[in-house]
Formats: sequence, C-alpha cells, structure tokens
Amino acid sequence: MRIIFIGCVRTSAEFLKTIINFNFKIEAVISTKNSTFNSDYFDLEPICKVSNLPFFNIDDMGSESLIHLIKQIKPNIIFCLGWSKLLPKEILDIPQYGTIGFHPAALPKNRGRHPIIWSLVLGLKKTASTFFFMELTADSGPIISQKEIDITDLDNAQTLYEKILKVSKLQLLEILEHLKLKDLKSFPQNNLIANSWRKRTHKDGLIDWRMSAKSIKNLVRGLSKPYPGASFFLNGIEHKVWSVEIYPFEAANTEPGKIIDIEDNKYIVKCSDVAIKITEIDPPINLSIGEYI
Repeated sequence: MRIIFIGCVRTSAEFLKTIINFNFKIEAVISTKNSTFNSDYFDLEPICKVSNLPFFNIDDMGSESLIHLIKQIKPNIIFCLGWSKLLPKEILDIPQYGTIGFHPAALPKNRGRHPIIWSLVLGLKKTASTFFFMELTADSGPIISQKEIDITDLDNAQTLYEKILKVSKLQLLEILEHLKLKDLKSFPQNNLIANSWRKRTHKDGLIDWRMSAKSIKNLVRGLSKPYPGASFFLNGIEHKVWSVEIYPFEAANTEPGKIIDIEDNKYIVKCSDVAIKITEIDPPINLSIGEYI
C-alpha cells in the first residue's frame, strides 16, 4: 500500500502518527510552512525525521513539480487530513483508490469552513467526525465513516477538539484495516440536505453586549483556544475574552455593557437579558462598577 499524506495541523500530526504505527508505507508527507491561516498549525517535519519519511513543504498544490512527484510515486491512496485547501483534479485523479479527507461535522450538513467554531457559536448539541472521499467541491464526496459526537454546555473549542480527535483516530484505524483487507466501502452524500458554512471573519468574533448572555457565551467558547478568541474594544485596545459564565440578573432598566458588579476581580457585565461574568480576559481591564465596556 503506497500512501501519500497531506496535512498541516495538530489533527494531521495525530493522524500521521496513527498511520505510521499501523506500519503502512508512507511514500511522502506534504505540508506547508507555518502561517496565520491555521490557528492549530503543526510542523510535521520532526515526525517525518524520526520515522525517516520523505517530507515536502509545498506552497502551490497545483504546481507541475508536485503533480509530477505524485505521479512518480503512483500512490494507492492519498490521505488529505487537516488541510484547508481544495486539491486540483490533476492530483485527485492519480491515486488508485482515491483521496480520503476529513471534516469535523455531520456531512452532508455543515460543509465548509470552521466547523468546530460554528458548531459552538450556533449552540449545536451534536456534531460528528467524518471521513470521506474528496472531490473537486469541498466536503461533498462519498462518506467512508461518520461518528456522532455530543456537544455539552461545558464544551469549548479545546474540549470539543479533543473529543473529535479521540473519536477520529479510532475511525482512522478502522479505515486502515479495511484498506488492508481491500474492502473499504462508502456511500454518497444527500446533497438535498447539505449546507455550507462560510469563512469566519474578525467581525464575527466581536462581542456586542446587546447580544443575549447565551449568545455571548457560545461566541466565547467557540473562539477559545486554540482559536483566536472572542473580543471587544475598549479605548482602542482589543481585549480577548477566553471564558465567561452566565450570571443571573434581573433589571430591565440597566443598559447592556454596564458593569453591574465585580466579584474576585471578575467583571459582571449586563447583556440584553441577564449578565455575563468575565472569568478570563487578556489584557486585563481596570474599571469600576457603573462604568461601561
């Protein structure tokens, strides 16, 4: 089994190690140099050095040199796991069995960008870990394996990330077993129920204190580490809010954004309905009860 592996994030590293431990022969690992594009970027080169795997940093997935390299290897399968760019047809047509991708959502629902972030920001109660055969359009190919994952009110981006990673590594082992037995199966997606999430912008992460407390909490937990954080601006300075708690408060005549109390140096801020206690913020703020943020 000749394998090419493509990836550049932490999940890629875990998946790569899983395949290495399975003793399948990896002919090449393709990644990219560090950038701000992926908050959870992971350098795969050290893993490749330890395992003596050919490693390539590629900027252009459509380059003639890369396509020539892949054609020379003649892979049976390509794993493209933890990669935010589409692969060109010239690459997808090369492997004997196809190219396997990964998406942490319940395909065909919630295709597209930032699935962990959006699932938390939108307050979903469930998501999924999905492996599928890649096509020219994003996240649309036949599904190989899908496992449902519960989202609790205590989850944030980090805990949900870990939940998905734990499940997906077990799925990958099952996929490798089926590849070994040459009986890997898949089923087509139902495009009639599909939707796609758009790319998140900085504006999407700004806290508006006129939002409900639940919406603010969902925004904060969705953008918590390893992602860039929800934020607000005070006197021209951007403050990152990493964790909050919903705080019961009944006062219809109190405006959103007003500091109604301070407990143990934690600011309690009025929202559209109740209030939010800011439990982790960077940089700190220095205000008094009655002032506004």
